[in-house]
Amino acid sequence: MDISLLGQLLINGLILGAIYALVAVGLSLIFGVLEIVNFAHGQIFALGAFAMLVLSNWLGLPYVVGVAASGALIAMVGFLLYESLLKHLKSGEFERGIILTLAIGMILQNTLLATVGATPHIIDFPEVYSRIEFLGVGVEQLRLTAAAIALGTLAAVWWLLTRTRFGMAMRALAQNPLAATVVGMNPKRVAGHAVILGMGLTGMAGASLAPLFTVHPLLGVSLLFKAFAIVIIGGLGHIPGAAVAALIVGLAESFAGGLGSTVLQDVVVFGLMIVLLQVKPLGLFGQGVRI
Repeated sequence: MDISLLGQLLINGLILGAIYALVAVGLSLIFGVLEIVNFAHGQIFALGAFAMLVLSNWLGLPYVVGVAASGALIAMVGFLLYESLLKHLKSGEFERGIILTLAIGMILQNTLLATVGATPHIIDFPEVYSRIEFLGVGVEQLRLTAAAIALGTLAAVWWLLTRTRFGMAMRALAQNPLAATVVGMNPKRVAGHAVILGMGLTGMAGASLAPLFTVHPLLGVSLLFKAFAIVIIGGLGHIPGAAVAALIVGLAESFAGGLGSTVLQDVVVFGLMIVLLQVKPLGLFGQGVRI
């Protein structure tokens, strides 16, 4: 077996996993604080991709600026969704949260279909055609930039959650909502911050991957289920677990597609999830502790 092929698959898997981690961490963050499984997460990812399409193809923004701006725009969408709908969910309304987020996802998806149509769009950046070669392994410059953005963002989120009052408030609310309320925290305000941050991360992921694929309204449907698999593998609500599981899934996809067939990628990912749940029902890091 060609060692350069294995190196190529390893690099591709790590890059893909880093971007998947943005989606999974955003989903895990929302669940950890609100105890809501956000079934609109895939459509939020697609919105991030379309935001990148508008900002790059119409306004001519460079890649890095476009990714950051897309994340900010989708974070604003998260703020509007929380203030208008998610804010009114009460503790213990798990089923209502599922139905509500499913409805939000359907509305977003069909609004995109009605406004832009189902025709795939392409975002063209010069970096897509620029490759960096090292020891027989070639990687597009755009993929490296996307991975660097993802890793830098994840590091910033971890610092935010562990070193700031803003993040500590989220962790406190996730671990003991009653105690957090007793000491004077505003649960709805903190939950709103979690939704804004989680959806902003997902928007950035969509914008990061948009130039590497075609952009269309159904882009996030398959990714939604993959994000759930990642979160379950890592442990529901466990932020570092979601990041580690994302890297595992990215590598599994890369090697399954490179050594076998692309049709095996989802088989390997969801098969891995099923096998793991037989051994560790709470996931790799699931121990009843969130965030």
